[in-house]
Amino acid sequence: MCYSERIMAQSKELLSQLGEKGYRLTPQRLMILEQVEAADGHVSAEEILQRVRVRYSNLNISTVYRTLELLKELALVTETDMGDGRVRFHAVDKSRHHHLVCLACGQMTDLDEAELKPLSDLLLARHGFIADLCHIAIFGRCKNCA
Repeated sequence: MCYSERIMAQSKELLSQLGEKGYRLTPQRLMILEQVEAADGHVSAEEILQRVRVRYSNLNISTVYRTLELLKELALVTETDMGDGRVRFHAVDKSRHHHLVCLACGQMTDLDEAELKPLSDLLLARHGFIADLCHIAIFGRCKNCA
């Protein structure tokens, strides 16, 4: 499925989900979702605002944040604090992964979801706790800074 077909299919799904909750699929919401989907990696609300303003100059940061909160509530985006003072967002339908973030040099390393499966299993076995490890950053020191 090409990018535009994927966006159209996702837009229909989003329209349905928004309608069920009493929201409309506005052009602003669609443009914000498109930017999250188009991003190669994680994107901040400020980066989304800059990109959307190229096409729609009246967009403001509060609209971006409200829309991202709604998309997060609908499980279409994830939110991760990478430790740099800005929360970043990532489309849920892209690869699920986690991050190792070095507190010394800031290097970020992707961590496959499967590597956290033993932790999830341990939490369930020991505590009866079903962990939501959908998208996290683990802070520490990389091998170069350790």
